[in-house]
Amino acid sequence: MTMLKWKDRASLLAAAAAIGLGMAGCAPRTEPAGNDTAHESPEGEAAGNGALPNNQVDDGAKEDAAKSIIRPDIEPSPTTTPPAKAAELTVPFPASGVQPDAAGRALLDTLAADPVVALGGPITIWGHSDSKGSDAANLSASRRRAEAARDYLVTKGIAADRMTVIALGEARPIAPNRNLDGTDDPQGRDKNRRVEIKVDVPANAPAADAAPSNDP
Repeated sequence: MTMLKWKDRASLLAAAAAIGLGMAGCAPRTEPAGNDTAHESPEGEAAGNGALPNNQVDDGAKEDAAKSIIRPDIEPSPTTTPPAKAAELTVPFPASGVQPDAAGRALLDTLAADPVVALGGPITIWGHSDSKGSDAANLSASRRRAEAARDYLVTKGIAADRMTVIALGEARPIAPNRNLDGTDDPQGRDKNRRVEIKVDVPANAPAADAAPSNDP
């Protein structure tokens, strides 16, 4: 009877030891799980990002960032100032009128303020008329219109010796004076009563983009 009890106790101890070993094998591991849960120091993060201590930034990084935005190998193309061009103007005149009206004077004011006038080039003024009246009367009217335009420009500070007056009368119409049925064409006559002005650029005009000289 004593031997049987001893065997039962030994069997119980062996079973308990086996259960303990099994529970130990099932216990969770407490080691770090690699980089997913590892925590690095702030110094380690700074080293990994290429930054310097004390919030300093590498000069090389600055240069690379600048090159990524601005390409120093591409230079802007120089802009060239176009050469000055001759100015042209047509001033209409009222019927039987030899003086410019308010609209005509406004056009002459615009011409006088044109930068090409300040270059000092020659100015040609052509006077025209419609075909109503005699050739001599129309030639005289066209001359008086051209002279009136010249005199007005003189009041704006333009020298009279720069301006040449040419009277053409009815010789160069730009619109019909009469319709095909022979009737009068008032609109065509209005267009023909005019003064044409051209301001040429002088041959020795300085370049528009040339810098002024400081020589005495």
